[in-house]
Amino acid sequence: MTRSVQALAYSRPSVLESSQAGQLLGLETAGGLTPRGAEPHPRFFAGFLASPRIAARGLLAVADVASARYYQRALPSSLDPVVTGNGDRLRFESFSGCCGVYARLDVLQDGLDGAQTGHGTTNVDVNNPLREALSRIAGDDPLHLRVGPEEMAVTTLDGPVVEKKVPLPDRWLRGFAEAQVVSAGFDLRAELTAPEAVRFLRALPRSSGNASRGAQWVVPTGKTLRPTTRPVAGAVCLPGPERLVTLQRVLRHATALRVYGPVADGAAAASAWEVVLPGMRLTLTLSPDASRGFSGEGGVLDALATDDAAADAELVSVLLAWEPRIEPTDLAEQSGLSVERVRAALTRLGTAGRVGYDLADAAYFHRELPYDADRAERHNPRLVAARQLAGSGAVALDGELAAVASGDRRYQVREKDGVLSCTCQWWADYRGRRGPCKHALAVRMVRRGAPVAGGVR
Repeated sequence: MTRSVQALAYSRPSVLESSQAGQLLGLETAGGLTPRGAEPHPRFFAGFLASPRIAARGLLAVADVASARYYQRALPSSLDPVVTGNGDRLRFESFSGCCGVYARLDVLQDGLDGAQTGHGTTNVDVNNPLREALSRIAGDDPLHLRVGPEEMAVTTLDGPVVEKKVPLPDRWLRGFAEAQVVSAGFDLRAELTAPEAVRFLRALPRSSGNASRGAQWVVPTGKTLRPTTRPVAGAVCLPGPERLVTLQRVLRHATALRVYGPVADGAAAASAWEVVLPGMRLTLTLSPDASRGFSGEGGVLDALATDDAAADAELVSVLLAWEPRIEPTDLAEQSGLSVERVRAALTRLGTAGRVGYDLADAAYFHRELPYDADRAERHNPRLVAARQLAGSGAVALDGELAAVASGDRRYQVREKDGVLSCTCQWWADYRGRRGPCKHALAVRMVRRGAPVAGGVR
């Protein structure tokens, strides 16, 4: 796994402090991007939380995912969660170490006691002493939240006094992109009341003992969800149900459970599970299998393989304004592009962590992850291999057919109704469900004249 080290510098550790005015939760920020440009310690919010205990447990749930591996368990390690200020809400996001679970806590305006938030994205320090302090919050006494440094700290500190160096796998950045792409194809499949949500989630296994059983399914029946052995009409895939255990932190405060997923086609699929809370939403998105991370799903590869999407993404990026809701139709009108090209551009921007997708709003949102924007593309194995094939003359076109020489074998790629199929084992195994194979990608590049890199096959 390709890894790089990223230094997260904080003015001081995040803390939960008590004072005469009540408790103060100070979340320290590292370097991030805002409408004013890059800032060493951006400030996004200072105000009271409407439901302190619920917000604390939601933040702990996001931190739980950041420190967890649900497949091939190892010693805990964590990348500090990402926080985005969108003007009317704060979004806290994280990925599991195995890249198979994406978590997001949206603290909406009602949950922020009406206070406005700033705009921008950065990492926030969630250290072990802070986690212990958050877990002890029991009542609903006033809790003041500050996301960013105190003004005095900004003016008096000569530099950061706390620095974390974290190994950042490239697959995590690809995972943010893939989770956004797959979520955009989900629909609301079921909504359970609070009592039914509690009953259903508490009945799920807490350990990974059943992970080897493969895909499991649930189907809406009356007011609840019923397990089923096969993907009948209306069924939702529940891959690795033990991965939902993090939702137990907030379950007693839930007002509803919403379940999102694609139309069942018989194959294991990703799904999203959203707990609705007073003024907040906590969402876990699960990869199609506990052993599969989002980084290998391949949903972004077509957008990365086209030169048009690169130019369109550059144009669309200028129009993003940290909005909590991005409407492709509005961007199409502003940019002069078709809605289809805008969606492809948003997919490409997602590979740099610049947009996410909110299922409850059925809309994209703007964020700027503080990572190298080209890294996901440079280190995507299928994309790199496809560029080498296309650049080395391995692709021979013949109408709807194409032959691709790879190693000592030749593969046949056929295009029908804009969809490419291949005679390789990858296509036989997944039938396009995990994106195109490297041979189909190479054919698409050659057909569209996309710039490629030369190299061996």
